[in-house]
Amino acid sequence: MKVLRIVAVTCSLMVLLVTASHAQNKNIVTEEFNVHGVCNQCKARIENAAYIKGVKHCEWDKHTEQITVVYDSTKTSSDLIHQSIANAGHTTSKVEASDEAYDKLPKCCAYRDGEHTH
Repeated sequence: MKVLRIVAVTCSLMVLLVTASHAQNKNIVTEEFNVHGVCNQCKARIENAAYIKGVKHCEWDKHTEQITVVYDSTKTSSDLIHQSIANAGHTTSKVEASDEAYDKLPKCCAYRDGEHTH
């Protein structure tokens, strides 16, 4: 009888853990979008700007100019991530970097005029 009770409690706990884990995962969003940049300095700057509160992982590919961002939608949003990257000087598919932010980039990271030195 005690063994049966222990098994029942253990199974109940396992079901609760799996259910809680599944409920948390539905808030995790993976998004891919374009971010202009040219080099490894750009990569570091773009990824650092994308890592705002709620972002779990991000990776920018300089060859495709695509970033993949995994984030918790209860803590941040796609718009906030785009804006943070644009504030760092890199235009995204949703938000144009201001001239002021763009002008702060090193000369070698100039992606608008195509005259970068890499």
